[in-house]
Amino acid sequence: MCNVQLEVNALNSNKIAQYLMAKNQMTSPSNGPADPLINASLASPSIHRQKVRWGECFIQFGLAICALISLATTAIIIFILGKESFGFFKSVSPAEFFLGSQWTPLFEPAAYGVLPLVWGTFLITFGAALIAIPLGLASAIYLSEYASRRTRSVLKPCLELLAGIPTVVYGYLALTFVTPLLRSIFPDLQVFNALSGAIVVGIMILPMIATLSDNALKAVPDILRHGAYALGATSFEVTTKVVVPAGLSGVIAAFLLAISRAIGETMAVTLAAGATPNLSLSFLESIQTMTAYIVQVSLGDTPAGGIAYQTLFAVAALLFLITLALNLLSQWILNHYREAYDQD
Repeated sequence: MCNVQLEVNALNSNKIAQYLMAKNQMTSPSNGPADPLINASLASPSIHRQKVRWGECFIQFGLAICALISLATTAIIIFILGKESFGFFKSVSPAEFFLGSQWTPLFEPAAYGVLPLVWGTFLITFGAALIAIPLGLASAIYLSEYASRRTRSVLKPCLELLAGIPTVVYGYLALTFVTPLLRSIFPDLQVFNALSGAIVVGIMILPMIATLSDNALKAVPDILRHGAYALGATSFEVTTKVVVPAGLSGVIAAFLLAISRAIGETMAVTLAAGATPNLSLSFLESIQTMTAYIVQVSLGDTPAGGIAYQTLFAVAALLFLITLALNLLSQWILNHYREAYDQD
């Protein structure tokens, strides 16, 4: 980066020297007396030299190191997951792992079908999305289109405060408050159940959806709103037929990012939903997600190096691929359907 800066500075210096030379020729004896200051500046080699700014070079080097650390960390994670997963698939066929409906790697007879864990993860995610997406989008629309400046300055920080609460607190909230409340409505509800986990995860991802969607709606130019009002549209029509469609790419990207966050949630679903791999459609029963199984194996009771231990990395690799696919999809939607407006 420093070499590029020096080359740019040298190029600018050459342009300045050419300008001074042309001006000096215009004031030569045939056209008049030459400027001695220009001759001195041309004779001086300092104009072609640029002082190296070591402070800027150090800052650029530090920023490059930070970027490389991020890339190296990701590469190391991928390498470890791939290495251990490869060892796992030497003993277990991929067909059994991806298509099997029984997951009992820690018991005899062992079964390695990951579908119950995947189903439990998506059951929690689906329930959380049903709660968080409508509430988050409604909150974003209110903050962006209807709330006054003072109301927005109070409500938005309070909403974002939910994102700072530790996930283990949400898990204990599900056990001590949400589940007893739900059991008064559903007497057959188990102590550990998918419904409580979906509710608390929905509350957790609500600030992400509301904040990102609000930013997407705020990015819509006011000229579109004013044009719709000029055509006689009501405030509701402007919101639903102009503002939301114009910011739809950012809103959908917010949904997908929040869903990937819900898929990767660990402690809240571990405490609320339990540890029973289950393919049931009922939200009232105990289930186990992929992250909850990773926590179970990571407690230290499983000996390292065995096939049961390697299941941790196989499940983690699958979880990594799912969240990566969702993040790439959200980024593709954001780039492919982005609305660019001329603000002039």
